[in-house]
Amino acid sequence: MTGGPEFAEQDGVGIPDALQRLWTPHRMAYIKGQDKPDGDEPAGCPFCRLVGMDDEAALIVARGKLVYAVLNLYPYNPGHLLVVPYRHVADYPELTAAETVELAEFTQHAMRVVREVSAAHGFNVGMNQGVIAGAGIAAHLHQHVVPRWGGDANFMPVIGHTKVLPQLLGQTRELLAGAW
Repeated sequence: MTGGPEFAEQDGVGIPDALQRLWTPHRMAYIKGQDKPDGDEPAGCPFCRLVGMDDEAALIVARGKLVYAVLNLYPYNPGHLLVVPYRHVADYPELTAAETVELAEFTQHAMRVVREVSAAHGFNVGMNQGVIAGAGIAAHLHQHVVPRWGGDANFMPVIGHTKVLPQLLGQTRELLAGAW
């Protein structure tokens, strides 16, 4: 075989190639839908369970009266936050006026904090309403605050279907919570 040790036999399994693999087995829980609520009941909802946990363990960055900010367990980019009402509600029009205001204020504050600690160039902000719209947990409304930087959509996610995150979620939570 030519090409040096990187092309050495792979114990007879498959055809060797020059590709490197970045294994992310933790994403299998997301792919298989682990911990997604089966129905509309708060008892099985991960967002409802988080509020009873320690902030550090739950990756909660900040708590308000009606909403909280938490790091996305499966982030699109570093610092990807979710702003979540405490109340188990699925549809944006079902929020009370007070919940709507606090959700908006937390979203604005999250953007300011992420800009301060990581110099984000921009943001994608929004929510997916319903499974058909892409909501991973459709039964409990949550707003995404995704920081963006020039060049963050490079070859890794586009060609390699892989996101590279520069720090562990616990470290990101600590940084954001400290600046909140």
